[in-house]
Amino acid sequence: MIRKLLTIVEETHREADREIRPPTRKAAAIAVIANPCAGRYAEDLSELIETGAMLGGLLGERAVRALGIEPGAVQSYGKAAIVGEDGELEHAAAILHPKLGAPLRHAVEKGAALVPSAKKRGGLGTVIDVPLGHKDAAFVRSHFDAMEVRVHDAPRRDEIVVAVVVTDAGRPLARIGGLSVDQIEGKDGLR
Repeated sequence: MIRKLLTIVEETHREADREIRPPTRKAAAIAVIANPCAGRYAEDLSELIETGAMLGGLLGERAVRALGIEPGAVQSYGKAAIVGEDGELEHAAAILHPKLGAPLRHAVEKGAALVPSAKKRGGLGTVIDVPLGHKDAAFVRSHFDAMEVRVHDAPRRDEIVVAVVVTDAGRPLARIGGLSVDQIEGKDGLR
């Protein structure tokens, strides 16, 4: 079912002519998978839902490993999917929503906040911004961000590109206020 796996690490060392120490880092783990429902209407999307569960753990663990940190050191996360032309947006939703979150939260140790998500339809090389938010408190504005991902040869008409992104920090030089990381209670996913 998986045709390709990719891992991308982005480090920001300078922003607004200031050195960022330590650099902020984002890691995307991406899978290109066959879409078993491409080209036809399927009432039952359970195969895609179960694939989402498998990918949540696999991609979450790969992204954390790419940053070389302990799972508990992950600060924010997000997920996205691009469905090929013969698929439906509901196929991307089936991958992302019912079961991908629990194994991703396990891979990052906790994750009380909703996992931000995006989905779209597109062809080869389609770009998607994976939205990011703090894993334990949605009101932490310093962690509202995104990471752009694309796979040059995917998705094919009958494929889905699935991406999970994790970070070890918020945006570089964040200064718009709101709840700070040291104020997180981590109980309700909001604060």
